[in-house]
Amino acid sequence: MATCFMQIIRNRKIVDDDFVTVPNDAALPESGNIFVSLERWRSERDRLSARSGKLGVILQNTVDPREIADDLATFDAIAVHFPIYRDGRAFSVARILRQRLGYEREIRAVGNVLRDQILFMERCGFDAYQVADGKSIESALGGFEDLTVTYQDAIDARSVPRQR
Repeated sequence: MATCFMQIIRNRKIVDDDFVTVPNDAALPESGNIFVSLERWRSERDRLSARSGKLGVILQNTVDPREIADDLATFDAIAVHFPIYRDGRAFSVARILRQRLGYEREIRAVGNVLRDQILFMERCGFDAYQVADGKSIESALGGFEDLTVTYQDAIDARSVPRQR
């Protein structure tokens, strides 16, 4: 059975999620927007490419996104999994997708997505967020305003303060 998340944050707004995550052992719906695992994409590429609806792939934070560089045009969205808050490899995955591979569509943070990290996620290239189970999506939205000064360059257009 497919899992549907009711609301997400996309481009700093709370919206209804228009994608369904289809587990590896579930039947594929004939139409509609879906996320599938990288493993499923690799094993059912032709079938997934032929169906109607948007297609997204879920990457674990241990996957080098360059492995899917040739497939990027196929994906309407890429979800990157944060397994625990202390594991920051997913930040690097997003930066590689945006900066090195030039991916311009949705990059969604999934898993342990918390208010404290949401601004940093955005600065690395994420533009959609599926907030962790049990956490308030409204509170997470406020995380974009928690910091007003940055000290490093990033994907976003915030300026870096310069010393005189």
